[in-house]
Amino acid sequence: MKEIKFNPDVNTKTEQSSLKRIGNLIKEARLSREQSIEELSSDLKIGSHQLKAIEEGNEEELPEKVFIKAMVRRIAQKLKLDTEFIMNEFKTERQEIKIEEIVEEVAKKTNETRQSKDLSPVGFWIFILISGLLGLIASSLIFNLFSDSSQNQTPKQELIKKTK
Repeated sequence: MKEIKFNPDVNTKTEQSSLKRIGNLIKEARLSREQSIEELSSDLKIGSHQLKAIEEGNEEELPEKVFIKAMVRRIAQKLKLDTEFIMNEFKTERQEIKIEEIVEEVAKKTNETRQSKDLSPVGFWIFILISGLLGLIASSLIFNLFSDSSQNQTPKQELIKKTK
C-alpha cells in the first residue's frame, strides 16, 4: 500500500481543535479502506471507544495527551498516513495558543504604555507649576533679604559727612 499524504488546507477548519482535525483525517482514511472501528481497534489492540473518541476529537473520553499522541501515531502508521504531518497537527494548536498569548501580552503592554504616556504630560505640567512656585518664593525671599539690608545701610556719603 502506498502512503497517503494529506493537504493541510483540505477538509480542515481553523476553528477546530487539533484532535478533531486529526480525528477527521483518521476517519476518512479508515473509511476509504472500508475498515470498521472495531476492526482497526482490534488490529491496534486499543479500545474501540477510544478510537471513536479520537475520530470525534472528544478529549474528555481519552487519557492523557501523551497517550493520545502515542495512539494517534500508531493509528496513522497502521493506516499508512503521513505520520509527520499528523503529529505536527498537535503542535499547530500549541502554536496558536502561544500566538494568542503573545497578542494579549502585547495588547496589555500597549495599554500600559498609553496610560503612562497619558499621565506624563500631567506630571510634566505639575512639575513645571511646582518649580515655578518654588522659584517665585525663593526670588521673593532673596529680594526681601537684599531690600532689608539695603534699607538698613547708610550710604557712604552720609557716613563720611558724619565722621567730619
